[in-house]
Amino acid sequence: MNLAIVAETAPAKTLIPVIEKVDADILSLTHSDIAMDLLRPYSNEIFPIGESRGRNSAKRSNLTIGRLVLQDAYRTYKFLKNRNIDLVLTCGNAGDVRKGIMAAKKLNIPKLHMEQDVYNPIEMIAYADVITVPNRDAKKKLRKMYDITNTVNIKGYPQAEYVGRVPLKDPNNIYEHYGTDDFYILFLGGDTRSEDIPNIIHQVEKLDKIIFIVPYRFDVKYVSQFITKPHVYLIEGNVDLISLMNASKGIFYCAGMGVTIEAGALSVPAVKLLGFHTQHASNDLAKNLGIQVVSAYDISEAVNNMRAPRGKLLIKNGIKASGKVAELTRDMKLFETGCGGTSSLRKIWNQRKKYR
Repeated sequence: MNLAIVAETAPAKTLIPVIEKVDADILSLTHSDIAMDLLRPYSNEIFPIGESRGRNSAKRSNLTIGRLVLQDAYRTYKFLKNRNIDLVLTCGNAGDVRKGIMAAKKLNIPKLHMEQDVYNPIEMIAYADVITVPNRDAKKKLRKMYDITNTVNIKGYPQAEYVGRVPLKDPNNIYEHYGTDDFYILFLGGDTRSEDIPNIIHQVEKLDKIIFIVPYRFDVKYVSQFITKPHVYLIEGNVDLISLMNASKGIFYCAGMGVTIEAGALSVPAVKLLGFHTQHASNDLAKNLGIQVVSAYDISEAVNNMRAPRGKLLIKNGIKASGKVAELTRDMKLFETGCGGTSSLRKIWNQRKKYR
């Protein structure tokens, strides 16, 4: 089998346990340098399909965004063409999903998409041949909200399997590097708006605790201007977030499904900050794991009630889920059913308007 993977960082961590269980030649396509590093050991070929738009880039017009998306989709098309790809596998709700499904649709390649956030999916999943969901509730919501019925419940999150066995740095080495073993992490992820950062930092500065801020896609200079207390530090450059989280006393994060799964699988005390996606599947998962979901103004109160998430079952179900997806890649009869199509695309598009 010739399998094409189109994914950015967090989805790559979801897909790795799946492709490990598949006997296939792997073509990986991504716009993320970190995803390139993650997928390279599993790939026969790997190529970039554009650059991240970032969270602090200048605001672009819809026309400019559309042009850039089409350029990247055409790159994806060129890499998929004439490679005898049997299946395109996508995951998540990032732009790479849009590019992958657009290109595969043009080339009539079967498309398997792994969906985890039914409240804000990429509209192009309407043209996926098969869509996996992590639970029965998500299956019902895709049908009710978007008239999408070509779904398979895999009953878990494969990324949890990845987190459960990824090699972790020795916490003692991390403590020696940073000069302390008593610190908390503030992660500013994909659910963070730049205009919310000043208040988030202001609230964590009220805590009598050492805080390490991981800015992720945000510009270091932009974030640093809001730090006013000596016990709050900014971590620059690429960081092994999973190892850092594992060594910490706890995590505050304004991010989505990826970090929620990581916090749960690590069973590290965590608080999820409400971002601009007030309705999000990661909020539901966090609550199910015992992670508090609060506004930035409630951090001071939440920190006193931080508990370790219930992560063991998350990992166990993740292992089973990745196996189910691997089985789906071999059962091509499933790809003969109908997709949601244009009607579903319009419904998803209208839902996504709420978050613009």
